[in-house]
Amino acid sequence: MKLCMFNENRLGLIEETKVYDISPILEQLPKQTYPFPTYDLLIASLDSLKAQILKAKEDTVIYQIENINLLSPVLNPGKIIAAPVNYQAHFDEAAADEVTFPKNHVKKIQESGLFLKSTSSLIGMNKSIEIGFADRRTDHEIELVVIMGKTAKNIKAENALEYIAGYSIGLDMTIRGPEERSLRKSLDSYSVLGPYLVTADEIPNPHNLELKLYVNGELRQHANTQNLIMNIPELIEFASKFYTLYPGDLLYTGTPAGVGIIQSGDLITAQIDKLGQLKIHVK
Repeated sequence: MKLCMFNENRLGLIEETKVYDISPILEQLPKQTYPFPTYDLLIASLDSLKAQILKAKEDTVIYQIENINLLSPVLNPGKIIAAPVNYQAHFDEAAADEVTFPKNHVKKIQESGLFLKSTSSLIGMNKSIEIGFADRRTDHEIELVVIMGKTAKNIKAENALEYIAGYSIGLDMTIRGPEERSLRKSLDSYSVLGPYLVTADEIPNPHNLELKLYVNGELRQHANTQNLIMNIPELIEFASKFYTLYPGDLLYTGTPAGVGIIQSGDLITAQIDKLGQLKIHVK
């Protein structure tokens, strides 16, 4: 299934160019009182709601996808986890450019580990990327994003795919400089997710997906997830040693070579096989 959040926090089921408004499904989510859970209730309930989601499309309003505003497909992630330099070609380009990439930041992922991004940095296609610190360089980074579907702690790689709810396209926007990654990548609008969530059953092999990113029609990044240094099960195993992973947690899996500068007025187009196309403007 392809699921989206759109307009005023409506839930949609996407089939080709049609979007079925299945928002009444949201009324079936568990009612919560304070303190509210630190995970996404919809993502946590997806498995149990699949049959009802398919039935809900039978008698509802239908939109054309080009006529709606797509939000982030996950609205309440507990945390955003990201993998640095997880493609060899990007590692090589970063190591060769010590001006842009400080040497102490260019380490193998097994050495540097993962990092967290602020959840307040998350936006969908309905927003624009707003460049912060205009006197410094901001780069684009396309990434496959894993959306966790179950609570996971100390998971082994061989079982990790069972804990995934789905996948989406992400942009890990980055200010270059000497500070820690978490700070430089957590500005408002610096984590983009969309256009929708594709459930894991539609992506049996996430390690053979082609990625492309264009800026104003110019191809900047082009790679395949088969070139990940640490693959998705390994990333989940690694992350779950340090964090308990919850439904709706986002795992940005790393960007390939070709990262480059963006500026106000640019149009970024990112696409990944089977996950659609994300288009977003830069302010």
